[in-house]
Amino acid sequence: MPPEQRRAAIIDAALPLLRTHGADVTTKQIAERAGIAEGTLFRVFPDKEALLVAAVQQVFDPRPALLEMDRIDLTLPLRERMRAAVEIIARRLDSVWELMSALRMMGPPDQNPRFREALPPSHLNDLLQDALSRLLEPDRDQLRVESAQAARLLRLVTFACTHPRITDDSPLKPDEVVDLLLDGLLAHHPI
Repeated sequence: MPPEQRRAAIIDAALPLLRTHGADVTTKQIAERAGIAEGTLFRVFPDKEALLVAAVQQVFDPRPALLEMDRIDLTLPLRERMRAAVEIIARRLDSVWELMSALRMMGPPDQNPRFREALPPSHLNDLLQDALSRLLEPDRDQLRVESAQAARLLRLVTFACTHPRITDDSPLKPDEVVDLLLDGLLAHHPI
């Protein structure tokens, strides 16, 4: 197996174990789950800490979410495009929060020296904002704000409304997030 493929397979095997055991997971458990000898793991990663950082880095990487966003059909109605975007963002955030909780990270990696190097470059997060803006652009004439601002609001509201602690363990569903953004809280009565 090529080195990058082996590295990815080890990280993929480690992630469920990290979510279950946190940093207490052993390299033996990870090697068994990956179907390799423990020594092979150490030929790929110099130590367990390097593997933990690589796993955090993979989970925080926005590129898989960007690829999913790019596959959303721009001819779909606005609500459907927004719902698809919220689903993608919420899945990514769930994965991030679950790993952060298991590793007892009390804040984002930039506030935790152990994982600071795992943060993606800031320009990658900007690309997520740009992807959301492109999704909204076909209906910019229906929005009260520019597409970029609507994208920012979509991202922020999705974050706030799907975070378990912010929502008292009652996160909003994607349709509810979209309805909140597009319809607000006021009842609309037919004229």
